[in-house]
Amino acid sequence: MNRQDDTMPPITARELPPPVIRIGRRGLVAGSAAALAVPLLGVRGGFAQQQAAAPGAPSAVIDVDRARTEPIPVAIPPLAGAGGDSDRIGRDIASVITNNLSHSGLFRPIDPAGFIGAAAQGDVPNFANWKAIGAQALVTGKVDSEGADKVRVEFRLWDVLPQAQIQGTAYTTTLSNWRRIAHIISDVIYERLLGEKGYFDTRIVYIADSGPRGRRIRRLAIMDQDGENNRFLTDGSSMALTPRFHPTKDEIAFMSYANDRPRVYLFDLGSGRQQLLGDFRGITLSPRFSPDGSSVVISETNDSGASIFSVELASHRFRRLTDSGAIDVSPCYSPDGNQIVFNSDRDGDQQLYVMAADGSGVKRISFGHGRYATPVWSPRGDLVAFTRISGDTFAIGVMHPDGTGERILSESWYVEGPTFAPNGRVLMFFRQTPGGGKTGRGGSSRLVSIDITGFNEREMTTPTDASDPAWSPLLS
Repeated sequence: MNRQDDTMPPITARELPPPVIRIGRRGLVAGSAAALAVPLLGVRGGFAQQQAAAPGAPSAVIDVDRARTEPIPVAIPPLAGAGGDSDRIGRDIASVITNNLSHSGLFRPIDPAGFIGAAAQGDVPNFANWKAIGAQALVTGKVDSEGADKVRVEFRLWDVLPQAQIQGTAYTTTLSNWRRIAHIISDVIYERLLGEKGYFDTRIVYIADSGPRGRRIRRLAIMDQDGENNRFLTDGSSMALTPRFHPTKDEIAFMSYANDRPRVYLFDLGSGRQQLLGDFRGITLSPRFSPDGSSVVISETNDSGASIFSVELASHRFRRLTDSGAIDVSPCYSPDGNQIVFNSDRDGDQQLYVMAADGSGVKRISFGHGRYATPVWSPRGDLVAFTRISGDTFAIGVMHPDGTGERILSESWYVEGPTFAPNGRVLMFFRQTPGGGKTGRGGSSRLVSIDITGFNEREMTTPTDASDPAWSPLLS
């Protein structure tokens, strides 16, 4: 679900019509292709169905399957400025867009050293120059100061071969908020060229690990999806684990060891206030918000194992969903809120199960070799990601919600904790390397992203060791 983060400066957007092209002495003439915007892409089965500017014309608009094998060549020159801060911001925005698209693995930003001449003559590109260097898509724009710490960023996306403007938008926000503009533009490019929502205007909350082995400090931390704007949310006086974003509010649920009693708390990102979620007798753990944000599903330990409960946020009233006598943990709602996936040892070994949101109709879905844990439902509803433990090997994989189609995406000595990007295209998890000693525990821990098909595996850079990532919804 899209939302505007209340802790961030507001952004206004205005659509820009395609510019009019001057041709010879006949005055102002609307170019047959460049003056027409490519219609919004129809999406079928998650892939773009191209509606080209002219029948049979080559286009930068393709589907994701093709982009994985043939990344889209895109030119991203610096946005024009009027001197001073606007020049710098224009260069920085282009750099962030370049990094976002490159890191997705679906685009191939062209080296600026090969650019020919200026990006555009006024608002209109010199398409011959961009076609000559192999660009299929082109980003142009300009940055203007609006006074009083305001900035206006104008952006246009062009399909080079049919010479068509695909998108034109002007954004106005505070000067310090330029990076979010770059992420929003990146999402627009991603969606208009691939037919799927992007995921760049998002954040990651995770556990920042530091300190010597045996006395590790585990703090809540948050950063932009590209690793920038990292900040710590808690001081480390109490160990934190398994943070999860609220779907519509600026709030996080997580497990805290405050007062040496592990329980689930809510953390308000605006005020920093922490609030205990429910007064349970046992340990509460593994929280997940419902898709509408009205409740949290958690596990509570008891003498015989652990049971799953749903807690209403408005009243803090709770309802028991499982009472199997087994260890039922790591519950996660389906995106429609009608089902819950969780892991349990009720059949003698740790496996994945799906049940209705009221706890009825429990059905086992994992039958592969090994134990299964930390399930999370894709925002698309088509996949469940999980951790699988087989012997001494850990793996991150996905399967359909009925248990079919299991695929392993990444294997290592220790990987765990998958989380989906809001478009369901990318997963993030954490990987720990072996350390010293008999158990091997104590090595470095890093966040890793990977496409749901298993390609484009990338390690994230964080100031400290990192674990337990959770991806936010789109911020706008």
